[in-house]
Amino acid sequence: MHLPNPECSKLLNEYDWTSSSLGAVQQWPVELRTLVNVMMGSLQPMLLVWGPAQITIYNDGYAQMCGARHPAAFGASFQDLWQDIWDQVEPIITAAYAGHGTAMDDIEFLMHRNGFPEETHFAFSYTPVRDPWGTVLGMFCACTEITAQVAMRKAEKTQRERMLQVFELSPGGIAMLVGPSHEFEYANLEYQSMVGAGRNIIGKPVRETVSEVVRQGFIDILDRVYVTGEPFVAKGLTVELNRGPDGEKQSRLIDLVYQPMRDDAGAITGILVQSRDVTDVRAEEARQELLSHELGHRLKNQLAMFQAIASQTLRNAPDIVTARQRLSDRIAVLSAAHDTILEGGTGTSKVRRLVKQMIALHDDPDNPRFIIKGPELRVGSRPSLSIALILHELATNALKHGALSEPAGRVEIEWCVSGVERDRFEMTWRETGGPPVVKPMASGSGTRLISAGLNGALDSAVEFDYAPTGLRFRIEADLQTFQKEH
Repeated sequence: MHLPNPECSKLLNEYDWTSSSLGAVQQWPVELRTLVNVMMGSLQPMLLVWGPAQITIYNDGYAQMCGARHPAAFGASFQDLWQDIWDQVEPIITAAYAGHGTAMDDIEFLMHRNGFPEETHFAFSYTPVRDPWGTVLGMFCACTEITAQVAMRKAEKTQRERMLQVFELSPGGIAMLVGPSHEFEYANLEYQSMVGAGRNIIGKPVRETVSEVVRQGFIDILDRVYVTGEPFVAKGLTVELNRGPDGEKQSRLIDLVYQPMRDDAGAITGILVQSRDVTDVRAEEARQELLSHELGHRLKNQLAMFQAIASQTLRNAPDIVTARQRLSDRIAVLSAAHDTILEGGTGTSKVRRLVKQMIALHDDPDNPRFIIKGPELRVGSRPSLSIALILHELATNALKHGALSEPAGRVEIEWCVSGVERDRFEMTWRETGGPPVVKPMASGSGTRLISAGLNGALDSAVEFDYAPTGLRFRIEADLQTFQKEH
């Protein structure tokens, strides 16, 4: 017959009890003999502490808890067994001998039972044992060491805390939903911010706390993932959330993953939600794509403009030196106009800036000969380049044949917003004090460039007045397209 506690049963039978305060086994009280029989027949770790000397008797299960102190502790004093933790044990055993039982689900001891300190945990009960007249004879203890279980729980808690810390540090939103109703068990700050800070979502179902997603089909998707176990993945998904400052609706673009969570048996217990608000990212990508497209468009336009300028300049120049100088000047003006556009930051410029660039190229700072007048008016990129070139051609002609060829000559440049509806741009170039003006018999490349009007502006028109007292030139265009960033 197999005995549940062979080792301690053998110790019990072989121990010289006559040398102890308990005396011979045949003389033991019925309470002691009964409890010893119960203890030696049980697989549950059990302990008896008996008599004033607190003699210790235990079974094989309890022997394992004694560590290296077994088997010397069998039949010895209870205090000798647990002398290293006696400050914690003594009040409990004293209470038991006073007739008060104690039970604990988890008591922690720092033991040296194997020659080194180790943290241990026990679930136990101390029960006073009385004779028929109520006198306490000893204490009976049933206990279980739960050190391993506590260590596992601590490890799981540490792992969970680390996982939650990782979740909190994640740049994306993370939430854990549990059960078929998809209740929020956890949500990091990024997720709560994404759905709208201030919502009390933990412990409540998605249907209740983020109700606006119900009609958008997200509950159906969650149900499908929970039932089938198949993850859901989407990028750039449009979702409307009541997340504005006053709870107003906002449309956002999100990358979204619903991943089923399973227990040890493989059953689905919840869903891990990973989300990332990509609204601003997608907007920036779209802006960069637009800029790239616009850059290519502008480059083609400018190459075409440069080709036309070079063709006209080379075709009408009297010699190669003159052609080189004219082409160099026009490229410099074009480059300066581009610098102005880039410095503007939005692809636009100001009329005054373009006029002053031309004056810096053609005027004498010691004897200013230009008078300018006009408001701070924005101009789009393509019209900017046209105005820069037109002003350069007019100034070049004025230096050669017009007002600027005489010391007393002057040029007045004026621009404004005109029209009944105040929807037109108008600029006037007036020369005075120069030689008598004669209308040219043929149009040169500069005149043809000027006559082409403003590139990129609709309804653009130019007008030349070759009055004997001085050239008058006027150009106008639709204001909206004149200022439009093409």
